[in-house]
Amino acid sequence: MTQPYPLLFQPEFKERVWGGRALEQFGLQIPEGHIGEGWMIADHPNGTTSVINGELKGQGLDQVREQFGKEWFGAKGFSEKNGRFPLLIKLLDCNDDLSVQVHPTDDYEGLPKGELGKTEMWYVLDAKPDAKIIYGLKEGVTREVMKEALENGTVMDSLQEVSVEAGDTFYIPAGTVHALCAGVVVAEIQQNSDTTYRLYDYNRPGLDGKPRELHIEDSLNVIAYEGSGATTMKTAGSAAGEWLQLAKSPYFIVEKGIVDGSWSLSTTPDSFTILVVCDGSGSIAWDGGSQDYKAGQCFLLPANLGQYELKGNATVLRSYLP
Repeated sequence: MTQPYPLLFQPEFKERVWGGRALEQFGLQIPEGHIGEGWMIADHPNGTTSVINGELKGQGLDQVREQFGKEWFGAKGFSEKNGRFPLLIKLLDCNDDLSVQVHPTDDYEGLPKGELGKTEMWYVLDAKPDAKIIYGLKEGVTREVMKEALENGTVMDSLQEVSVEAGDTFYIPAGTVHALCAGVVVAEIQQNSDTTYRLYDYNRPGLDGKPRELHIEDSLNVIAYEGSGATTMKTAGSAAGEWLQLAKSPYFIVEKGIVDGSWSLSTTPDSFTILVVCDGSGSIAWDGGSQDYKAGQCFLLPANLGQYELKGNATVLRSYLP
């Protein structure tokens, strides 16, 4: 019988017109080209990660899920809509500006069959001086104002720009207009969805030299014009050995912790735990083994792992289901 242990996966890398080579700073072996996304823990038709450590090495997350069910993934550990793993964990390298975009809610009737909506959060791992993002609408922007701005090519005048630095957190509920801009590297925790509606893309060509598709009608339909509940916080200077809550949504809770020495923790039967190592290194110890960790790695801890200990010096994000 396979005993639960922290699972580490081979990332699925995605080339994007806005990507670069920054994920190499984590020691990741990335393919040639403009690599914008590392799907670190994924169970989606467009990318499924496979285990690279321990007894289950070589198995896809979908196979592990089907084999071990609620015992490993927790009572809440499955999407009710499609039975898959409910979250998608990514590292993003924004070497150039991303398109201005918005994501739908679970109940949007235009969603592809079996696809979820997309509420997400970002934790900024690295940011160049003067880096910024687009985050929400300016006051008083209605559907009519947005439609007119798109027709006139003045959409940027309707959007809020925010300066960012490492350690900043942004919670992005479905319906929030947003775009990461050049010079930031982020960890993204999101619903397990690959549905994005592009509102504006700076009139630039895609990787194939042709303009990328825009989704104007869908975007206008799903924007939360009255506000989506988006929140942001700066997290520099948080104390070691305490969890700081960064985001709480119906789909995930994300907390930041500083490991300094040794920290005893535990999983709960309700939910798996995901650990994203933002910086530093050390080891995870549990009843039955130990596993080294380093910056850029993302671990899936089964719900039935129980007691575990984080050792070393590191900043980690902990995510689980509410």
